[in-house]
Amino acid sequence: MGPLTVGFDLDMTLIDSRPGIAACYRALSERTGTYIDCDLVVTRLGPPLEDELANWFPAEDVDAMTALYREMYPGHAVTGTVAMPGAREAIEAVQSLGGQAVVVTAKFEPNAKLHLEHLGLPADAVIGDLWAEKKGLALREHGAGVYVGDHIGDILGARTADAYSVAVATGPCDEEELRAAGADVVLSDLTEFPAWLAEYHAR
Repeated sequence: MGPLTVGFDLDMTLIDSRPGIAACYRALSERTGTYIDCDLVVTRLGPPLEDELANWFPAEDVDAMTALYREMYPGHAVTGTVAMPGAREAIEAVQSLGGQAVVVTAKFEPNAKLHLEHLGLPADAVIGDLWAEKKGLALREHGAGVYVGDHIGDILGARTADAYSVAVATGPCDEEELRAAGADVVLSDLTEFPAWLAEYHAR
């Protein structure tokens, strides 16, 4: 099988960032005077920040708002974010087998690292600013044979890397949608991952 490397998505896979992201969007709304439905925003986490901001700001302002949001993010979003159930155990399950746990996320990489440091989640590497098929490039570069995520975009990333797609139904996509998108296995959440990994690794 070769060295074990497992990739993990971040938002709604390893961390529940909804409270922090909602707080950051509220602050952005107040600062810019632009209405943003923060409750709606946090129901569709996964795609790049620019895609979401385009729903609320004119196209010519999106780049500036992206930069402003990322600047504001550490002060508003990090402390309000919690680890998903089983996140730490999922990472440690990989490492206990001598493997590496690599986080591959669409989130701005410095902010992704802040989350992991704040929560003490011991990832071996963090690669940010990648979405859907582009995640597959980082997964392939790190030799990941498995990618764990909550969104159909994560399944596309796994497919691009020829990695086994493990989906968790903890984000915006339900189990039926994840299966229809081609996930190799769908788990209710990460608490089921260590047992699955032990079986997978023993094959």
